[in-house]
Amino acid sequence: MNAAPFSPPPLARSRRDFLASSAGGLGALALASLLRDDGLLAAPSGFRAPHFAPKAKNCIYFFMEGGPSQMDLFDPKPKLNELDGQPLPPSVLEKAQFAFIKKEEARLMGSPRTFRKYGQCGMDLSDLLPHLSTCVDDIALVRSMHCDQFNHLPGQLLMLTGSPLRGWPTLGSWLNYGLGSESRDLPGYVVLTTLGRGLPGGAASWSSGFLPSNYGGSLFRSQGSPVLNLETPDRIPSGMQRRSVEAINDLNRIRQQRTGHDEIDARIRHYELAYRMQTAAPELIDLSGESAATLEAYGVERSERDSSDKNGFQSAFARNCLLARRLVERGTRFVTLFLSTWDQHSNLDSALATNTRISDQPVAALLKDLKERGLLDETLVVWGGEFGRTPLGENRPGFKTVTGRDHHPHSFSLWMAGGGIKGGQILGSTDEVGWGVAEDPVHVHDLHATILHLFGFDHESLTYRFQGRDFRLTDVHGHVVEKLLA
Repeated sequence: MNAAPFSPPPLARSRRDFLASSAGGLGALALASLLRDDGLLAAPSGFRAPHFAPKAKNCIYFFMEGGPSQMDLFDPKPKLNELDGQPLPPSVLEKAQFAFIKKEEARLMGSPRTFRKYGQCGMDLSDLLPHLSTCVDDIALVRSMHCDQFNHLPGQLLMLTGSPLRGWPTLGSWLNYGLGSESRDLPGYVVLTTLGRGLPGGAASWSSGFLPSNYGGSLFRSQGSPVLNLETPDRIPSGMQRRSVEAINDLNRIRQQRTGHDEIDARIRHYELAYRMQTAAPELIDLSGESAATLEAYGVERSERDSSDKNGFQSAFARNCLLARRLVERGTRFVTLFLSTWDQHSNLDSALATNTRISDQPVAALLKDLKERGLLDETLVVWGGEFGRTPLGENRPGFKTVTGRDHHPHSFSLWMAGGGIKGGQILGSTDEVGWGVAEDPVHVHDLHATILHLFGFDHESLTYRFQGRDFRLTDVHGHVVEKLLA
């Protein structure tokens, strides 16, 4: 491999500087995806056809950062309420790990929530989810999720990448590596955030890891320009912009021929996509063509009517949900919507009500909207966090009263809909207080294997060669959960 340094002529360098300044360093943000060949680019390297006919074409993944409390939302535990204030058996406690709870004084804490059965399937949901309760016959609720990470960062990375360590590709990156994007003008993997404290993993939560960077997620804003500095300055004619892109890519191709480096291929795609996004991205976020009924259903203007929503999170999340639908309509393969934080170590009752007030209406509206447009059958929707919450109350020093729950990886809930999922069912169960899985355990690796299966991939065969080893999303674990499949 010839790694000799290459110095472009002064004119080419000035063009590179121009585009870098006008496009805002899109390569660094990994604003790219695997694109269909438009005549300007060579066929993408690493493209693979599915191993078998897929049931899902797109995925919208709601990642509820922090760990939603399953026994207050999805998994009613009458026995837990009956035993409120009682200790767990010593045989259970002695093996348990907690982020903050003091074992010796730990006590069970019941839930104040009211549960009812909904839909033809009779699914139990909390009174905090009145909108989602109207969609239960399309949902598969998994009550038996479990993992082996009890702190946020490793737990989030495990759920998003299959590994608790930084540097691994996310699920969205793997799907873009395997399938590419159906969109010519938008990224194949887009990230939308509505944040309180933010994400511990930051960009690692949508990184391409050791895959080429054009498979990474593109962080979009929900208002204004989707990406800062994307617009071309008024004084720059479009023809000059096009010629600048072509000149820079000519230089990149020369370098790529000399080095054979995949990242130069990715850089070329970054510039091309950034150029096309200057037209496509503003159209994407322009909601003027949406009906008043659609905007009302999602709750896009809710924050203006709710004086308690001072940060505007309700409208921001609703807008992101609507943008997710518009993205999959335009061919984006994978959309992740982050909402934080669900990490209620205290004030669980009021804080959980705030979280569900933000999310319940627009999530349900999205499911109904996808179904009405005939998109739900081919769009997989996933909702969940990195783990759940303890049936024990949070009792760490400094807390005057016990009003929250600690991190809990041993059992938690997650739901899926569309994209080949058999809706209207509850999979798995937990013990009478919600401490551990009692039936049909589903590990994170099993979830990933199942999602890849829905997209037409054998999770053991979708691999990438890195540092002398064939890596995969599920590493050396995982099996497809057949009961979830339609």
